[in-house]
Amino acid sequence: MNTNSTIAAIATPPGIGAIAVIRINGPLAISICEKVFRSAKKAKRLAEQLPYTIHFGSITDRDKIIDQVLVSLFKAPNSYTGDDLVEISCHGSPYIQQRILELLIQNGAEMAQPGEFTLRAFLNGKIDLSQAEAVADLIASTGEASRRVAMNQIRGGFSSKLKELRDQLLHFISLVELELDFSEEDVEFANRNDLANLLKEIRLVIEGLIHSFRLGNVIKTGIPVAIVGKPNVGKSTLLNKLLNEERAIVSEIAGTTRDTIEDTISIGGVVFRFVDTAGIRHTTDTIESLGIERTYAKISQSLVVILLIDAREDEASIINHINEVALKLTSDQRLVVLLNKADLVDPDVINKFIQIISIKYQKSNTLSISAKHNQGISLLKNLLFEITNLGKTSSDEVIVTNARHYNSLARALDGILLVEEGLQTNLTGDLLAVDIRQVLYYLGEITGEITTDHILGSIFSKFCIGK
Repeated sequence: MNTNSTIAAIATPPGIGAIAVIRINGPLAISICEKVFRSAKKAKRLAEQLPYTIHFGSITDRDKIIDQVLVSLFKAPNSYTGDDLVEISCHGSPYIQQRILELLIQNGAEMAQPGEFTLRAFLNGKIDLSQAEAVADLIASTGEASRRVAMNQIRGGFSSKLKELRDQLLHFISLVELELDFSEEDVEFANRNDLANLLKEIRLVIEGLIHSFRLGNVIKTGIPVAIVGKPNVGKSTLLNKLLNEERAIVSEIAGTTRDTIEDTISIGGVVFRFVDTAGIRHTTDTIESLGIERTYAKISQSLVVILLIDAREDEASIINHINEVALKLTSDQRLVVLLNKADLVDPDVINKFIQIISIKYQKSNTLSISAKHNQGISLLKNLLFEITNLGKTSSDEVIVTNARHYNSLARALDGILLVEEGLQTNLTGDLLAVDIRQVLYYLGEITGEITTDHILGSIFSKFCIGK
């Protein structure tokens, strides 16, 4: 990749809109734009204008006006990429956008590759690699929680934590390697007790970051919620009420839902991925049996399991059904029991069931609802938001959301454990230094202090072209 070239791309989504933005970046960005831009004030030259200014005029092809536009100037080194950067705001006609882009390319610009603008920001030291990845996460965020985590990483919350750890380790490894220069004099510059304390502190931080990945992954992709229960108990009706649309087919015929149906909604800024599953029952129908197998698979993959029960059933049947599902859950999963069709049952009976379930299954939450009449749906949404606890994540809390970061942290942790083991067995300084350098390598891999073209290609190829 030639980072000295001047690139151009459409930065707004494809299709018709009121406004579109075309970006030009590189050493010739301003001069190329001047070739096609005619200012409303004819004597004005873009190269002579101050940065962070906006100029009105027209994009022209010789004497033919293509569109009236606004041109925004950002000059090196104080731009997003660190290079000269020009943004042309034009009308959102797909034809106009393509015509302007063609004119820029005809006058010396090259078509940008996916993520090339942000890649240049990274290569020019404007952001590190984890911040660059957070840009993509911010663009893809679908709720307040994922937006908040991505913004924290863009501001450098994750990077500053890793930099602090690396700086402390670098200080110690320099002392350890200094000892090697005086090996014949048997001196010790790096206090082993201080190193042991530092390693313990770093290990606890890395373990905390690794542990946060499960939460971070859920924030990023949405909380998986499985709606399970017997056939014809109202699962599809509940899904439709939660989504506020007729997403699933509702029928009086048992076994109508034979495969899983998925959709998402945002509750309090947190995205939930609801899955309506096939009814759980014993059946000889081959297709329905496959659907039930998938139901159990979705239960194992979900963070929250909503068990829908017909409130008209007797106590023994209700308890048996809860047992059947509860036994399949892990300690990390939350069970929500919903007594549906509560409008058809005496309230005293409902309250009795809720009390029995609450005592017998203390880690579960129980509500009475009527999905058909939209009763209790708001309470259910509030309950889901509360039990996931994601709305309370601090804007300054460092949470790992990226699988690449998780893998590097896991390898760094393995390295820390090796260094700790080496300290306990009185390993020589040169061998300790090797293990510490491995830890530094994996921490540096996250922020891009240590990277390869393969890693960069993999990361930035997933970006949209105009970013």
